[in-house]
Amino acid sequence: MVNAGLLVVAAALLVGLLVAENRNKTGLILSFKTPLSALFVVTALIQPHPVPSYYHWVLAGLVCGLIGDVCLALKGNSAFKAGLVAFLFGHILYVAAFVGLTEPRDWLTPVHLLVAAVAFGVFWWLRPNLGAMLVPVALYIVVISVMLAAAWVAFLNPALNWKGAWGLFAGALCFYSSDVYVARDRFKKSQFENRLLGLPLYYAGQFLIAFSVAVVR
Repeated sequence: MVNAGLLVVAAALLVGLLVAENRNKTGLILSFKTPLSALFVVTALIQPHPVPSYYHWVLAGLVCGLIGDVCLALKGNSAFKAGLVAFLFGHILYVAAFVGLTEPRDWLTPVHLLVAAVAFGVFWWLRPNLGAMLVPVALYIVVISVMLAAAWVAFLNPALNWKGAWGLFAGALCFYSSDVYVARDRFKKSQFENRLLGLPLYYAGQFLIAFSVAVVR
């Protein structure tokens, strides 16, 4: 019941955020985005956590996401870079969380070749527009790709509850996909459609990962 209530509130805040993004009002965006992002941190905090190490890594990653969201809502290149760093650390923390659920034998998988190919394709697509951000963005793409690869390996672990396995992998995939829209908005073509598609994917990903702490075992 509590989780359902959280999702209803989150959905309402997301609608408000999308309206604010369409109006491009920084103060209005922050008034919806900050509580919405804080809500996925609260979601993880109130869940049972049968695997404490996974819970703590995920919680730290969600807090980084909250910080990154506030930074990206602000104007200017410095705020964007700060947001990029926050999300970079968040993804690293998720890698640590997912790796703790994996079996070494599962790391040799053809899916990782696909992840690498997609990562290279995204970088090649963005490269002409990156300028001084080429190295930071390349590093970020590597880290988010490792995060997705680690989520896939965790998903393959038969010892995990299927709900938790699906939740963490679907969450990682949604998060990865949302970052493509952020990159497109920043480096290719800035338009509301990027946020209209990217923000629901991002929040779906974060909430799925937050809920997964309760059901991985």
